[in-house]
Amino acid sequence: MPVKRSVKPVAQNRKARHDYFIEETLECGIELFGTEVKSLRNGACNLKDSYAQVKNGELFIIGMHISPYEKGNIFNRDPFRTRKLLAHKSEIRKLQVASQKDGMSLVPLELYLKDGRMKLEIAIAKGKKLYDKRHTLADRDADREMERRIKEDRS
Repeated sequence: MPVKRSVKPVAQNRKARHDYFIEETLECGIELFGTEVKSLRNGACNLKDSYAQVKNGELFIIGMHISPYEKGNIFNRDPFRTRKLLAHKSEIRKLQVASQKDGMSLVPLELYLKDGRMKLEIAIAKGKKLYDKRHTLADRDADREMERRIKEDRS
């Protein structure tokens, strides 16, 4: 009998898709302690102001907030501590080269539970200018209006 594959979203960085053009994405593991995993299963995470960085050939996420587990007492860790991301060496090298290009950065998009393991989706992203953000919002509003009119015509 085949094994069921399940993906349960924990946290999303919706602001990333608003502030950046997403060039490429990568799924990687994340090194966590037990109380952090329990807290994440409760959905206590914020990716809003976090980013990834390559240091000494290793990939880290900085600024991700995982709220302390209520029943964790002395085993709780610092909510904002730097956490190591798990990826292949070739992928890390590729991310390092991409992040050193002008205007490119490594941004976390989503944290999810996949087959019992926490995974983080990070993206190679280029920052949007203010007029790009306005253009994106205008396109989205136009699409919504078009969908609404089509729906009214069908009724």
